[in-house]
Amino acid sequence: MAKQEFELAFNEVLDSKQLPKEIVLEAIEAAMVSAYRKTVNASTAQHVEARLDPETGGVSIHAEKEVVEDVQDERTEVLLDEARKYHPDAELGQVLVVPSTPEDFGRVAAQTARQVIQQRIREAEREAQFNHFHIQVGEVVNGVVQATNPGFITLGLDRNAEATMPRNQQIRGERFRVHDRVRALLLEVKLEPRGPKITLSRAHRNFLRRLLEEEVPEIYHGLVEIRSIAREPGYRSKVAVAALQPGIDPVGACVGVRGVRIQAIVRELNDEKIDVIEWNPDHAAYIAKALSPARVSGVYLDEKESGRTATVVVPEDQLSLAIGKDGQNARLAAKLTGWRIDIKSLTEAAAEALVKLRDHEEFAGQREALADQVPLVEAVLAKKSEGRPIAPEEYTQLGRFVTQIETGASDRRQAELEEQRARAAELRSRIPAAAFEIPLDDLGLSPRLNIIITGEGYSTIGDLMIQLEVGPDALLALNGVGPKAMEEIRTKLDAFVFPEPEPEPVVEAEPLADVETAETGEELVEAAVTPEEKAQVVLSIEEAFAAALAATQAESGGVEAPAATDDKGKKKKKKYREIEYDPDKDVTIARKKRKQKGDVGWTEWDDEP
Repeated sequence: MAKQEFELAFNEVLDSKQLPKEIVLEAIEAAMVSAYRKTVNASTAQHVEARLDPETGGVSIHAEKEVVEDVQDERTEVLLDEARKYHPDAELGQVLVVPSTPEDFGRVAAQTARQVIQQRIREAEREAQFNHFHIQVGEVVNGVVQATNPGFITLGLDRNAEATMPRNQQIRGERFRVHDRVRALLLEVKLEPRGPKITLSRAHRNFLRRLLEEEVPEIYHGLVEIRSIAREPGYRSKVAVAALQPGIDPVGACVGVRGVRIQAIVRELNDEKIDVIEWNPDHAAYIAKALSPARVSGVYLDEKESGRTATVVVPEDQLSLAIGKDGQNARLAAKLTGWRIDIKSLTEAAAEALVKLRDHEEFAGQREALADQVPLVEAVLAKKSEGRPIAPEEYTQLGRFVTQIETGASDRRQAELEEQRARAAELRSRIPAAAFEIPLDDLGLSPRLNIIITGEGYSTIGDLMIQLEVGPDALLALNGVGPKAMEEIRTKLDAFVFPEPEPEPVVEAEPLADVETAETGEELVEAAVTPEEKAQVVLSIEEAFAAALAATQAESGGVEAPAATDDKGKKKKKKYREIEYDPDKDVTIARKKRKQKGDVGWTEWDDEP
């Protein structure tokens, strides 16, 4: 093959398969090696390599052979003279790699290696396709419909790849025809023997997220954040957005001028309705917004360990709108906010509040305070049951009554929750801290019992001990846990030895230097850098003086040592010098003191900075 013909064929393969040059060269060389082994019937243990010259297209085979005086097998042996043509320092007995291209190898290799080359290129093409689409998972891709089936449609993507879109990942009411261009979310990529299996979706909520990022520059640039999305494909979607920069209207940015931005997304989603609401850190306000377009009278939260429930009260004319067709609006609001939502009309909520006030003991404290409102509420409910019209102020009275009842109940529930948390914290303080780091498997329970308990969420020994402190009834309620199992648990816990906590390292204080004279103390004070250090040095000096004085009195039996005398034999008056630091002046002062006659105490008589 001429050089120009080889280059044309080689470049055509690169363009059609979209593969790197190195991968195609490697595939051709591997095929040549396979063709050589098949041609000469060479052993697989023998090292053989093929070298392709990209300039000329020529192929040469190099095989590992032993240098001998007399060749018995040309496949594995080579003469010394022949070997020295390629390796001048070759010696007998050496194993060298020498050229071993058979005669007329080009024609034979072309016939034998064709299938191997095609197989290697197909494998490389599949791997390249997988790597290309694997990094695009979660992004929007474009495809062309190649075939439609009742269960799925097949689309062609770039790099000659095929993808499928199952029926459950399509938007309700959409119909596709062959050659239609479709945008979809790349949902999943799996590498299989026949190539990558690519799954697309137009029903996933992240498809709506990506469309919003494309249509709304504020979202793309991070000025507006999508907090949550709830979607029922083909019917309705709710999107909660929040502004990350002051002065930006997140809902207006998503809707656009006259709704041009949101309408473009609606058309892409086959006229699916989209509600854009502003996210709010206040759960009650957030839930009220999530139920739009319905108007909400009040939202009352009940947050427990088992779950979070929000009771939403709406006017009579807003009840059907808040619930939505087949409960769709309430269902989407619950998905969006993460709260279980219970919607009631104002009169229904007032009737339930009246029953709670009368029959439940927990509302006994509010009965006297709300006694004057009960007849008014009963009168309004009677008018409702009789079908008579109710005035707006009467609805206001009902709303005020419901709010007082529900707010009181909410406050009591919050107090109970705080009490439960405090009790849990107290129980946790009784248990060694190491218990919450040791897996339950280390307790040594029987395999059956260990599987039952860990399956219920008890992952550490500390979790199990807290439950026993709270009450063993929760464990006894598990299927397969009885008195014998509880006895085994308690026995294992009593026998388990927790590791001792490591003692905190004790930092020994450096010994205070001996202070013999006031002048030494002054040098220590002046050596300090900061005012705090100077004050600390002064304190240490005073303690040293006090300790020395106490030791002197102890040695002398508590009797004061004889005072020093002057040259005339008279007693000298005692003088003391006290080192002090003045933080206002940032100076150290030595104060001299003496004892006056008559035991009137010590008096300062001189200052010496």
